[in-house]
Amino acid sequence: MLLVIDIGNTNIVFGVYHEGKLVNHWRLSTAMTKTVDEYAILLNSLLYIEKIRLSEIHSAILSCVVPPLLIPFEIVCRKYIGIMPIVVEPGIKTGMPVLYENATELGADRIVNAVAGYDKYKKALIIVDFGTATTFDYITPKGEYAGGSIAPGILISLDALFERASKLPRVELVQPKALIAKNTVQAMQAGITYGYVSLVDGIIKRMKQEVRTDPMVIATGGLSSLIYKGSETIDVVDEFLTLEGLKILYEKNKDHHKFK
Repeated sequence: MLLVIDIGNTNIVFGVYHEGKLVNHWRLSTAMTKTVDEYAILLNSLLYIEKIRLSEIHSAILSCVVPPLLIPFEIVCRKYIGIMPIVVEPGIKTGMPVLYENATELGADRIVNAVAGYDKYKKALIIVDFGTATTFDYITPKGEYAGGSIAPGILISLDALFERASKLPRVELVQPKALIAKNTVQAMQAGITYGYVSLVDGIIKRMKQEVRTDPMVIATGGLSSLIYKGSETIDVVDEFLTLEGLKILYEKNKDHHKFK
């Protein structure tokens, strides 16, 4: 079995593939204070619930945008599973030309998504990933990573509103029935949700004008389904795009990597 790990600023997503198919996946909150042993216990518990033994994991690949957690997760794989994971970093074989000015600045999750999206759809794409930040990435019809934009994430915006406006409460992020709300909670929900839909649609429309290729728009990330409901520009939600990208990169690099 293949273990894939996507370490983000807000969540860590684990997935297990067996014979090329995703058989299980889990999403945990990212916690900088957890130790190697605590993360190992969590991982082992998740696998145990699904009747998967650590000894059944033969290889692993991980992407990480939280540098302090990279080495701890490498240690988890080495110490508790007995394997050295592939790490998505500069120099890894992707099969995708990167047109970014400085490829080392590019977040691992963005190139992983790009590889997965082009492998699946084989056409020009805009990939919107709703994470701690919301990223917009353009992939050319030739399968080149051309670049993109970064905006503050939805939850960052919501937290900032709560923290900086003393009379406003912390609210659940759901889509309200009306934009003209009749109470403060729904007014905040409307402003954040519909405001963010407008931000997403606005950026995508401008990107399409800039590239002139009519790309397909894919949304991924934890809050993608919420924004998709109100969006005019998102074509499809692909919840497991990042995990699929990690599996693809594993296949491209497994023959050149020593797992033991």
